[in-house]
Amino acid sequence: MSQFFVARPSDGAAKINQALAQGLNIFLTPGVYHLNQTINITRANTVVLGVGLATLIPDGGINAMTVSDVDGVKLAGFLFDAGTANSPVLLTVGQAGSSASHAGNPTTIQDVFFRIGGAGAGRATTSLVVNSGNTIVDHIWAWRADHGTGVGWTTNPADTGLVVNGNDVLATGLFVEHYQKYEVVWNGQRGRTIFFQNEMPYDPPNQAAWMNGSTNGYAAYKVAANVTNHEAWGLGSYCYFNVNPAVSSYHAYEVPNASGVRFHDVLTVSLGNNGSITHVINDTGATTPTNSTPSNVVNYP
Repeated sequence: MSQFFVARPSDGAAKINQALAQGLNIFLTPGVYHLNQTINITRANTVVLGVGLATLIPDGGINAMTVSDVDGVKLAGFLFDAGTANSPVLLTVGQAGSSASHAGNPTTIQDVFFRIGGAGAGRATTSLVVNSGNTIVDHIWAWRADHGTGVGWTTNPADTGLVVNGNDVLATGLFVEHYQKYEVVWNGQRGRTIFFQNEMPYDPPNQAAWMNGSTNGYAAYKVAANVTNHEAWGLGSYCYFNVNPAVSSYHAYEVPNASGVRFHDVLTVSLGNNGSITHVINDTGATTPTNSTPSNVVNYP
């Protein structure tokens, strides 16, 4: 423990950043941390460990935490809760354009959660941006709240849960729910996802309010058109458009047709027949059937 700064909510971001600058790891004790400046992690192998579920709230529209493009940072066991002023990003790992390989000592993000609304009105454009290559995202839940306090189409706006720009990123246990545009956008090469759970936003007031250009709704999981290698196993996306059951999404997964882009065991479900998803992946897969029965695609292509 001599290598850790034991943080309490009363310490604030300035003390946490001072401890990081001194080369210490951070142990976040339970409580709510209001941040008036971004927590900046710049040293390789830094550990930030929360217990109980330590909660970080960025005030004034700042980004809550940034991690430099370095080896072996370990983030685990805490929650980002969006503030009332819009944050562009809650957590950024690696600077934009990062290209270093961290294959021998990757950064890990484990049991880290993101909440937009639910405890109170909050807003953030994107919850997590991963620019560093080889990052491991292990069990995260990114949630734009569908119930609780401060919930509504314009009350807790949030575009995207996860954007991956780095190459060779692995996600194991990826839960992303209710964001208003693409829930996951994967721009990096050689990405891998093992288990993805998604619910589309419950609350589009009408189809016109939830259009991606001329396409009905947004895919839950989008692999960018320039990606040539990506693979995913075990993905489920569900719709429950209970505000307006006439709303529809064209598909749940949008991917380039490249031989190195492969999806296995993917499905869509309309919960209680509240709205529909026309296809599973691209133009493949049947429209969601009734009675909460899944529409399955075993392999794509």
